[in-house]
Amino acid sequence: MLDFLNPIKGFGVTFGTMFRKKTTEFYPEEKKQVAPRYHGRHQLNRHPDGLEKCIGCELCAWACPADAIYVEGADNTEEERYSPGERYGRVYQINYLRCIFCGLCIEACPTRALTMTNEYEMADDTREKLIYEKQDLLGPLTEGMAVPPHPMYPGTTEKDYYLGEVTEADPSQFTEVDSDTDPEGAEATDEVDATGRPAAEVIE
Repeated sequence: MLDFLNPIKGFGVTFGTMFRKKTTEFYPEEKKQVAPRYHGRHQLNRHPDGLEKCIGCELCAWACPADAIYVEGADNTEEERYSPGERYGRVYQINYLRCIFCGLCIEACPTRALTMTNEYEMADDTREKLIYEKQDLLGPLTEGMAVPPHPMYPGTTEKDYYLGEVTEADPSQFTEVDSDTDPEGAEATDEVDATGRPAAEVIE
């Protein structure tokens, strides 16, 4: 074929698509519904009485192929308890500049403390804001939960928590200051998480 016809062929494709129906997605005005098991922002979950599920074992950090997770565990005490059992995650960071959202971390978690939500709007204007700390990742305090630290449910053991036998906080686990507020002093609701962001659906 003659070479001078090649540009005509190329423009023919362009003109042939100019008048077709547009398939543009008008984001963010119209937000796309993601798949039910979409891997979005992580969430650190709580037991029904408010204690944290994370035990600071660092298995999620070891499983991460991108080295995006950093965990420091610490010992619980009877005066300051954040989770059932011996230890809790004192420091928990996820660097979303590195995270590839593969989900290997949630598969490694032995207590189902770490899950992934459907939240995908995570863009920000600085690198520092994309390193999420523990308070950014903790799930919301819902009705029936007491603000940690507080004792375990009376008469229970760590095993009772993992068997699902604790369904809400006992009145003895509440204090005067946390009965109606979260650790930041904001009202605890079902709609927002510990950072004030809308609570997103969790992928089990």
